[in-house]
Amino acid sequence: MADFEIVGRIVGIEVIARGPGIQEVSRLNRQYGRGKRRKLKGFAGVRLSSGRERHAELHWYEAHGIGRRDMKRKRYIDDHE
Repeated sequence: MADFEIVGRIVGIEVIARGPGIQEVSRLNRQYGRGKRRKLKGFAGVRLSSGRERHAELHWYEAHGIGRRDMKRKRYIDDHE
């Protein structure tokens, strides 16, 4: 279970890696099935389990027909601590 939920839209989406360039491609294929994979990053508002809202950089894997998987909050981009 994630320690956050996405609030609003994910913006500034960029492809970080695709296909065999993804280090965890074997695990992803085993866990979710084979697909044309991409690792992406973007920015969105997130609501933490404490109820607090922050802006964060998110990373996740995506494949056609499978959808978004393994979303991670990498860093906060607002100036709060």
